[in-house]
Amino acid sequence: MKLNRSFFSLYFLIVSIFIVFTWLLDEVWSSYLEQDIESYTGYKFMLSAVGDYLQDKPKDDWSDIITTMGKKYELNLSLMALSDLDNVERKDKKSLRKGNTYVYYDDDEVILHHLLSGTNTLLTLGPVKLPTRPRAEAMIRVLIMAVLGGIIFYWLRPMSRDLDRLRKSASQFGDGNLGIQAPSAKSTMLTPMVSAFNMMAQRIKRLIEAHQELTNAVAHELRTPLARSKFALQMLSTSKDEVKQEKYRTQISNDINELEELVNEMLLYAKFDSDKPNLHIDKYNLHALVKEQLANYQEFSGTIRVDNQLDKPEVNFDAHFILRALNNYISNAVKYGGDNIKVTLLTENEQCKIMVEDDGCGVSDELKSVIFDAFSRGDKSRNRETGGFGLGLAIVSRIMEWHQGSVAILDSDLGGACFVLAWPLQQVNISS
Repeated sequence: MKLNRSFFSLYFLIVSIFIVFTWLLDEVWSSYLEQDIESYTGYKFMLSAVGDYLQDKPKDDWSDIITTMGKKYELNLSLMALSDLDNVERKDKKSLRKGNTYVYYDDDEVILHHLLSGTNTLLTLGPVKLPTRPRAEAMIRVLIMAVLGGIIFYWLRPMSRDLDRLRKSASQFGDGNLGIQAPSAKSTMLTPMVSAFNMMAQRIKRLIEAHQELTNAVAHELRTPLARSKFALQMLSTSKDEVKQEKYRTQISNDINELEELVNEMLLYAKFDSDKPNLHIDKYNLHALVKEQLANYQEFSGTIRVDNQLDKPEVNFDAHFILRALNNYISNAVKYGGDNIKVTLLTENEQCKIMVEDDGCGVSDELKSVIFDAFSRGDKSRNRETGGFGLGLAIVSRIMEWHQGSVAILDSDLGGACFVLAWPLQQVNISS
């Protein structure tokens, strides 16, 4: 919307400039033209004086007098009949009969006609050339338009270059270079477009990579239970022992349940990986909410303690999604940790942080870099005792992106892993 307004402003400004300059130049031209007409006042007075002089002389001598005066004053004077004046309209002829002087323009020449009183004879001056002012004015008009064109060209040139670079980047992106980024725009009017393109390119790249990763991971995850089920079916069809048959049937049932769980988790991850939902940011008592969530882990045989270091009890966040992320951390700590779990709440560097620590075996440095990716797990066996398919932490990462926050994994002082949630204290409602 902002870019459209910018282009409309540019278009309106250019059109307005041309209209204003054209109007101003026309006004100047009219002023010059009026001055030109007025500049013939002396000629009009002279024609009137010569006419009065001729009327005091015999009519037969008029021609000689006009010839003599024309040579003397270097003027193109002549006499002609009113009836011979074909290029004058009727209203102008009436004006002539009333004693007015008529000025006739013909391209770059001008002729003045004066009707001698009481006769049908015209005293004519001309043709004489127009003053050079109109030609100079035309040159000024051309010069001004040329300068204006240069200014517009200088203004639009960066936009043209930015659009060309953006077009090349889009072409390369379309050819499969997903890592391409459009160069920064030199024109402020195109900066939003370039930024939007780069964001779009990053988003599409991430979606394509996630799709490829998901396809590979799903193929891997499906292969194991399908192979087990296929083997159990073969053994079930050949076995006569009822105890073994029941064992194979149970194995097939468990494999089907595992496949169903995998499909449900993939659907949930796909939902979370799509456009972010409407977040309902509000002030909540984080310490109280965490204590309520810990009540759901009463069956845990170990100890879960909370260390509240918050400056203020209330923090801005979306309770539904933050608690979902926290529960994932706690579940992992219960599943992979030992007997001690510590949940720390604190504010640091204008951020709210939740740290979940355990005394388990921890996470290797190699796995730390990918543990928040989809289908990454520390338990390579992916057995049913530990469960899960490595999508929980990927969902947590997505939730924190929605909050403009981050996730991290550190080494805990308890000996195990320390998972961190962090988001800015100043949160606003964000719509999808």
